[in-house]
Amino acid sequence: MDTNKHTEQLPTTIRAFLEAQDARDADTALALLTPQAVIADVGESFSGDTELRRFITEAGAEFTVTSEITKVDRDGEIWVVSHHLEGDFPGGKADLDYRFALEDERIDRLDIVLG
Repeated sequence: MDTNKHTEQLPTTIRAFLEAQDARDADTALALLTPQAVIADVGESFSGDTELRRFITEAGAEFTVTSEITKVDRDGEIWVVSHHLEGDFPGGKADLDYRFALEDERIDRLDIVLG
């Protein structure tokens, strides 16, 4: 993931999660989530330690992908981090929005949707 000036405005928790996800560091990423956290990735939902750990370590691992954060925005209480991906996955290019909901200083929900 290419971190750039866009990420400076993000809460520390979200920046740390994005770095941990990019490194496939499940222990660090899970520590940033609430116990009831849910991650929904283009319609498929993951919750609980086992499913979330699998998502962080395995989602997209079969592909070689570059990711660039193109925009950071706020929609009410939701932080939106737009990513442009390129790689050897079907279609070769994708734009995704990561929509983060925080509870206190931890991530309670992450919805990954087509941008």
